[in-house]
Amino acid sequence: MSAYHCFMTGRFITFEGGEGSGKSTQARLLATYLRSRGIAVVETREPGGSPFAEALRNFILDPATPPHAPLSEALLFTAARADHLDATIRPALARSDWVICDRFTDSTRVYQGAAGGLADAALATLESLVVGDTRPDLTVLMDLDAATGLARARERAGGAPPDGYEARGLAYHDLLRKAFLARATAEPSRIAVIDAARPIDLIADGIRSLVATRFGPA
Repeated sequence: MSAYHCFMTGRFITFEGGEGSGKSTQARLLATYLRSRGIAVVETREPGGSPFAEALRNFILDPATPPHAPLSEALLFTAARADHLDATIRPALARSDWVICDRFTDSTRVYQGAAGGLADAALATLESLVVGDTRPDLTVLMDLDAATGLARARERAGGAPPDGYEARGLAYHDLLRKAFLARATAEPSRIAVIDAARPIDLIADGIRSLVATRFGPA
């Protein structure tokens, strides 16, 4: 298969990582680069990415939302994901567009699974039901120590109240980091770990090289 043909085929790339890791910035930079090479790109996020899913995002992340069980939270994310896939991701891939998504199923496995205590088998069942074969071709894991990430997130917020996840303690965010790295160890062919402590431009260059290696040069 030629490199040109590879880039004419829709690809699904997800970005994962803890709070303040820079995944949203790098997702945006990669999308901008791909568009500069003539590739149609859909940028999206989770929770969110469709009107229904965005409404659920507002509810999930609102600090005023009452406490609820990890299973309830996982079901909310799954409902949002089902609509996101049907309304945004699958139609884009069917057009041979590239989809770049800020968070996807790995975040559910980490936040509601490893940190929330839900059995991985239960989350795998939900994932199989909702996601099916629409799995990422590549996942970029932005790895950063939790203390630095939280400091970045607070600086970015500019004094605004933290969301429901950012407000949790350092030990919680350390656990998230370890769980993300465990996911990468379990699926090294899909998940690439990126050192998120480096300068933004160097990270972006590395991600572009990674994409070229996986899918052919743009």
